[in-house]
Amino acid sequence: MKSFSSRTMTSIFGLAAVLGFAPGAALAQAASAQSAVDAVIVTAQRRDERARDVPISITTVAATQLQAANVIQLSDIPRLTPALRFDSSGSFSQPTIRGVGTAVTTSGGGPNVGIYVDGFYVANPESTAFDLTNVKSIQVLKGPQGTLFGRNTTGGAILVTTADPSTATAGQFKASYGRFNAQTYQGYATVGLSDKVAFDVEGQLRKGDGYFTNAVDGDKKVGAYQNWSIRTGLKAEVSDAVSVLLRYGHSKTDDPTLLLTNAYVDRDGGSGMLSRVPAAAYGTNSTANQQLVYFYAPAATYATKPGQVAVDPAAPDSFTNTSDTFQGTVRADLGFADLTSYTQYRKDSAVNLGDLDATAINLFNIYLGIENRTFTQEFLFTSKPGAALQWTSGLYYFRNRDTYIVEAAFSPPPYMPFGGSSTTTYSYAAFVDLTYEISPKLFLTAGARYGHDEVKDAYYRIQFVQTKVPAEDYPTNKLTPRVVLRYKPTDTSSLYASYSKGYKAGILNVGGQSTKQIKPEDIDALEAGYKYDGGRLSFDLASYYYFYKNLQVSSFQSGLADITNAAKARIYGLEGSARYRLSDAFDLNLGAAYTHARYRSFPAAAYYSYCDPTGAVAALACGAIGPGSITQTVNDSSGYQMPRAPDFTGNIGVNYHRPVAEGQLTVSGNLYYTSKFYFDSSRQFVQPGYEVLALRAQWVDPSERYTFAVFGDNLTNQRYRTQVLSNTLGIGSIWSAPTTWGVSFGAKF
Repeated sequence: MKSFSSRTMTSIFGLAAVLGFAPGAALAQAASAQSAVDAVIVTAQRRDERARDVPISITTVAATQLQAANVIQLSDIPRLTPALRFDSSGSFSQPTIRGVGTAVTTSGGGPNVGIYVDGFYVANPESTAFDLTNVKSIQVLKGPQGTLFGRNTTGGAILVTTADPSTATAGQFKASYGRFNAQTYQGYATVGLSDKVAFDVEGQLRKGDGYFTNAVDGDKKVGAYQNWSIRTGLKAEVSDAVSVLLRYGHSKTDDPTLLLTNAYVDRDGGSGMLSRVPAAAYGTNSTANQQLVYFYAPAATYATKPGQVAVDPAAPDSFTNTSDTFQGTVRADLGFADLTSYTQYRKDSAVNLGDLDATAINLFNIYLGIENRTFTQEFLFTSKPGAALQWTSGLYYFRNRDTYIVEAAFSPPPYMPFGGSSTTTYSYAAFVDLTYEISPKLFLTAGARYGHDEVKDAYYRIQFVQTKVPAEDYPTNKLTPRVVLRYKPTDTSSLYASYSKGYKAGILNVGGQSTKQIKPEDIDALEAGYKYDGGRLSFDLASYYYFYKNLQVSSFQSGLADITNAAKARIYGLEGSARYRLSDAFDLNLGAAYTHARYRSFPAAAYYSYCDPTGAVAALACGAIGPGSITQTVNDSSGYQMPRAPDFTGNIGVNYHRPVAEGQLTVSGNLYYTSKFYFDSSRQFVQPGYEVLALRAQWVDPSERYTFAVFGDNLTNQRYRTQVLSNTLGIGSIWSAPTTWGVSFGAKF
């Protein structure tokens, strides 16, 4: 498979080079057929603009591309987006763009990549890998977005856009069935209550048996899931100048997939978990082919093969989450500018039941309940198009109450109180971003955002005794500027150079039984890029260099998350993407990225090791369960590759259509590749490079009302780790699904 990987990347970068650096006849053909494809419109600068005129590196994914790659959840979009990973830590989604991400999971922790649905920020990382329904497009903005989107967008932002209710009555229904009894049912309807008022409703149910088997009792449904959601909208044109859109959404997730760990196997001994222990202690200094759990755990108590888990049936792993979302969007034409008001209240209630030691021994089972309450209000003002000066300004308010309820069991449940914590985060911001047309070909953009963040009413509970320990309020202030110079050599191309700043807000280490204040992360980014959109052919190229400091890093010890500022990093890279319509029947999309993400200084990174029972402090080092347990020391990771930051990523997508049986047949596919990466800062836990291939064949009947399709996913049958959960109780792996396939049916009315 290694040679296939090399050929794959050679093809991706070779084709990117042909399209990007030697366009030749292709550009001429594209320019002559510019009207063949409409210009891509994006909202990366908080207003509608052609993608080629926006000086930000953006990957825009249309609904047809999502379908071709069999994308079901937001966490699947890395297949279509170079330099993006969408990993998790347990049930917490943690996207990484160009090496900028986080492994922090604590009350008030927050992501490094902002996720927005129809302009509304999704703050809870347990609610960001949601199922996609009725999506028009997804935009992935790369690089710090601190000016226009604010806090916690150091890596970038992901913008999901769905359809508004329409007065033109319409509806559709989709159903699919696949391997492992996977079923999906989706429905959508919109209707005009009058010529000025429209109502829509959409619903989805996704369920199945999962692809896991419990090695303890042979249960093939240990990974069974059932997720459903409903969303309604009411849109009213109050006047020619004012519209109001009200939405309510409810979702229920019952899916243990992200918590079903088995024992991490150190195939080549690269973890080094015995390299710092005398050979006399365990008979060897190598962990080659060793499962990294309690050293003396009986073989019957753990599983190592992809798709197998070892779970005590009396203490099953599970994750449930219930969300209720209320949103109001008001748009008004003020004459001199357009005003948009975004108002949101969101309530999330989650329960995680997990076995942290990755065995069925019940050394430590944890109950983690999370109550998250979010309120946001934003006023956005945008100038009218046509003037030499274009501008965007706004005011933003954010409040998020994040309460963790922690219980534990050292045998099969019931659970007993173990700890807990809570924070309330406030953020206030004002921003302005201006673009001035110096000449018809030269544009200058300058902007800044001033934000005040404060963590208040924070506390943690001492383990077992549950004594509440309050923390002092923690205020911080940040200014995040942006400067861009853009040159427009032709109407179809654009060159730009930019400087931007972003930050991840300061937090408190309450999840680590501490009131320690963790400083905000800071990132300064330089980027230069070229964009071309000639109709049949469009492509983007970008190079970037990041100065990154005060990284918030975490390690996990027996149910506690220890967080600190511990590193400086430098990140640079090159990426490109292209879309080419070879003919009216054949479309090609491709992207590739090289990212060099390395710690510049990280002298005390967390390092996991088996304890040394021969040492003078053996009883302390080996902990409560004695020799064979895992302890945590430190490692100098300066110069090491940053976690979840592969050097190379890329994808190729094709879409071919032709008339068949008086209808339309479309054959599409997407191949995604990533090189090797690590799940941790000390390079102990590795995932080798892999490829994922998705294919789909779809036929639409002559009336264009009915759709039939067959599809396959992970047709390369790659079994790769989607998570490595490391702590002092055990190192656990969570594996991807094997090859899956299915059929689907859709109807429009």
